Amino acid sequence: MGAGKPNEGLRRVLTESQWSQSQLALAVNRVGAEAGVPLRYDESAVSHWLSGTRPRKAVRPFIREALSRRLRRPVTLAEIGLEAEEASCGADTVEGLMNLGRTDMDPSRRSVLGVGLFSVALAVPGWQDVVGRMEAVRAGRSVRIGRPEVDMVVAMTERISELDDQFGGRHARPMAASFIVNTVSAYLRADAPEPVRKDMLSAASDLCYLTGYMAVDEGLQGLAQQYYLKALELAGAAEDHLTYCTTLRGMSVQATDLGHGPEALRLVDAAAAASPQAGARMRAFLAGQQAHAAAQIGDRRTALAHLRDAEVAMEKAESRAKTFGSYDPAALAYHISHVRHELGDVPGAVEAMRESDRMCYDVYRRSRVKERATLAEFQMKMGHLEAACKTWHGALDEYPMVQSGRVDDRIRTMVTLIRPHLRNRTARDLHDRARTLAPSLLRT
Repeated sequence: MGAGKPNEGLRRVLTESQWSQSQLALAVNRVGAEAGVPLRYDESAVSHWLSGTRPRKAVRPFIREALSRRLRRPVTLAEIGLEAEEASCGADTVEGLMNLGRTDMDPSRRSVLGVGLFSVALAVPGWQDVVGRMEAVRAGRSVRIGRPEVDMVVAMTERISELDDQFGGRHARPMAASFIVNTVSAYLRADAPEPVRKDMLSAASDLCYLTGYMAVDEGLQGLAQQYYLKALELAGAAEDHLTYCTTLRGMSVQATDLGHGPEALRLVDAAAAASPQAGARMRAFLAGQQAHAAAQIGDRRTALAHLRDAEVAMEKAESRAKTFGSYDPAALAYHISHVRHELGDVPGAVEAMRESDRMCYDVYRRSRVKERATLAEFQMKMGHLEAACKTWHGALDEYPMVQSGRVDDRIRTMVTLIRPHLRNRTARDLHDRARTLAPSLLRT
């Protein structure tokens, strides 16, 4: 594109970042590679952008994302002089949800979904921005729903969640997307008494949160963020604080897993601020996640303080929780393990992860496989090769029954870590078993 007026917005933000033009170009290339888009920008390209040449539309979000990560805050396209932000307040939440679900159901779109970029620049609405502000649900001309339809959506969400826990999200998520498109969307636009309408919105929000969580499990990070945003909108329309906070917490967990500690802490702090009347179990999960995020950015004092809060809240927690999104002693031990690991206490991380594995309920097969593999990685950091191999064998015992991108990633990591040790018989036996159970993951 031809040059226009110098881009002072981009120059201001680049100055704030304390990056050189070359460093920005390299960062944009990295973000593009993460999204499956190879780029080869250099200092001269950034110079052209600053002089007013507009980069390709597809590249602009990568520039925004690179600067957002550098500055540890959301940067908008308008702020860097590349495009006016589209207003979302007039968007039709239900229509957007249907379009999202249809895209997710379409096998031909799988490659596109796979390169969706996880963005720290994503605008996450606060509670005051979503509560009661969704467009009025349109009265159905021939459809009226009642409590049975709400109960059916809740029950279906629970069943899909059970499948996800046991077998992973790869097969369960398309089922959820189809249910959203073919059933839930119609219910959201049907006529209903006000209490039923709000309960249906809340049930739909729970389902969107779960579907986003399953997208994370498959490694579809950008898609997950879109489902999470819909869950926030629906929770606000339902005036459902619990699901709103649960979703923010889930977004924080996603950011932590991807190594975006500052964004993870911002999200979970927002969840904690929006849930002053949360129950003990929710307080424990929020504090545990705050501890993990704080530890990831090296804030030891804050991390340990939040961990103590999580332990106190867990002691007070009620004995029962929602089918998904629950937090139990095994989950707390998992958080303790990761906090210790982030703070450099690898033996302590191993001890806590063992405790988490010991307490993990049988129904959570996917979590158990993933966490055993993580435990083995921690053992390898301590130099305990044979103990790690034994733990990895425990993960492989159930691996064939789990369809999960996150679990596949852990098995790939296992192969990478044991490959230098194949002269050791224990490591070689593990490698041979993995070759039998997961041949596609061992291809280089």
